Amino acid sequence: MALLEKIRTLPAAAGVYLYKNAEDQVIYVGKAKNLRNRVSSYFHEGKVEDTKTGTLVREAVDVDYIVVANDKEALALENNLIKQKKPRFNILLRDDKTYPYVKLTLGERYPRVYVTRRLKKDGSAYYGPYFPANLAYRIVDLIHRHFLIPSCQVDLTRNHPRPCLQYYIRRCLGPCVAGLTTADIYLEAVRDVKLFLEGRQSDLSRSLRERMGKAAESQEYERAAKYRDLISTVEQLQEKQRIASVEGDDADVFGYHYENGMLAVNLFHMRGGKVLDRREFFWEDLPEFAIPKESESMTTGEDARPSTDSFHPEEFFSALLKQLYISQPYAPRNIYIPVEFEDHTMLEELLSEQLAAAGARATRVQIIIPQRGEKRSLIDLAGNNAKQSYDQRFRVMKPNLKAVQEALEDALGLPELPRRIECFDISHIQGTETVASMVVWEDGQMKKSDYRKFIIKSVDGVDDFASMREVVSRRYQRVEEEKKKMPSLVLIDGGLGQLHAAAQALDSLEIINQPLAAIAKRQEIIYVYGQEDEPVVLDHHSPVLHLVQLIRNEAHRFAVAFHRKRRQMRDRSTELMEIPGVGQSTTRRLLEHFGSVQAVRQADRAALSAVVTRSQAEAILDHFRK
Repeated sequence: MALLEKIRTLPAAAGVYLYKNAEDQVIYVGKAKNLRNRVSSYFHEGKVEDTKTGTLVREAVDVDYIVVANDKEALALENNLIKQKKPRFNILLRDDKTYPYVKLTLGERYPRVYVTRRLKKDGSAYYGPYFPANLAYRIVDLIHRHFLIPSCQVDLTRNHPRPCLQYYIRRCLGPCVAGLTTADIYLEAVRDVKLFLEGRQSDLSRSLRERMGKAAESQEYERAAKYRDLISTVEQLQEKQRIASVEGDDADVFGYHYENGMLAVNLFHMRGGKVLDRREFFWEDLPEFAIPKESESMTTGEDARPSTDSFHPEEFFSALLKQLYISQPYAPRNIYIPVEFEDHTMLEELLSEQLAAAGARATRVQIIIPQRGEKRSLIDLAGNNAKQSYDQRFRVMKPNLKAVQEALEDALGLPELPRRIECFDISHIQGTETVASMVVWEDGQMKKSDYRKFIIKSVDGVDDFASMREVVSRRYQRVEEEKKKMPSLVLIDGGLGQLHAAAQALDSLEIINQPLAAIAKRQEIIYVYGQEDEPVVLDHHSPVLHLVQLIRNEAHRFAVAFHRKRRQMRDRSTELMEIPGVGQSTTRRLLEHFGSVQAVRQADRAALSAVVTRSQAEAILDHFRK
């Protein structure tokens, strides 16, 4: 069925629609109160030429839809599908910074507390997020010291011959050893921790006073003293919280700066009227429909001016707030944003319902667009900080690209303006699983499609110089064979030894006059091949140094990520290959099917037999039973 014909058959109901391209990939996810009207509106006369929808409509060849009961369900489903499918025409939150929570493992016989950044539906209770991040660690440390609930990895389903150090330094009740504590005492401590983490200090103080009185009446003075100390700690914390709550409410404040197709957003986390942390978001590749026809600049600070291009802040903040807060266990009471958007009221209601379902005391979330006064000044402050973030992140790469290229050409004595830089780094642990990376900077941005990974084949043990010789030789031998152009600069992550190793590799290929440099760690000195006696020392504020550091850091990140993946694959394979009858190909087949050794361990006979032979399945089951 043709796309337009299919659209005519869509129901006039609330739901979510998914546009797909010729490769059956989801390229855009949207929601609608009326699916038929909303989707058909993309094809109205004049819309196809519009920058917002033109490219999307030209690529779309099919549309799927999901009908839901109401607009709120559509809002939540749209958010989940965007996170799952990552469509390229949607605005995606690519920030990987997460704040910590305190996890209380209520599903265990003896619950424990941990700091975690991942929320799972495992029966545990999660409290947070905490700003700044080290606050979560301080709270868990306080729980260890005063409530004696541990964070250890010891198997508490069985008894052990002796307790660990935490018991002897009085940071654990010792449930791992029979006779050190009782289930009733431990569960009492867990109940206290739960009250403490829920912020119910008054209830906790009242309960502790009752127990202190009973212990004193029973002449258990040591136990009564313990309760007295706990009461003192809880009341001190309660007083601090009371002072903070008088000063102001919890709020998240957003500001942004948009220029030259790039966007920086600042988010201030205010708790108790104080800014506790700042979070930065950056977008270099906003979806095509959100990029303006002409270069404009927008800021939510003192220099803000109205938007005259096709970048729509209201659409952007609608997408950002959904991805930040929907399906999260916590949202602040107030969210201050610089622009109004269509789903404002519905999102407020959905977030309030989420908080109520999570058992929060304050269950009303307000999304506020202040126009004047103190609250507007907070948005202006966030917007001005977003402009500073923009300058630090993007000025080096794109807006002043030619100036930076000319400065780099001058600083390193390059024969021409550098258009392409290829950078190499080596990664290993004590000579094992040695790998190398090559990243590419071209015309002002990192060109990830040209990144390359190398497994070092000719070097045994720790020899970074030989490894660098191998990888540079392999790379440019391939370039010569394919008759491609050499880069403007070959950059090496390392010092003089790595630089000379790369030069030897180029000499062996009879490649001469190739610009070659290395940036040494710690000192951040740049050595240029041929003038090593006069290293280039740049000011630490120099945009040239920032560019070289950016490329070097990306090469290091890419190498470390590849090395970590190789090491994990090796470690995951080791245990399975120890099983009689299970070789390398069987191990690979098991890991590809189940995803991890832990999943193989939990599989039953039927599941294993679907992947391997019956005898191999029996051997695997026997191995993990033992």
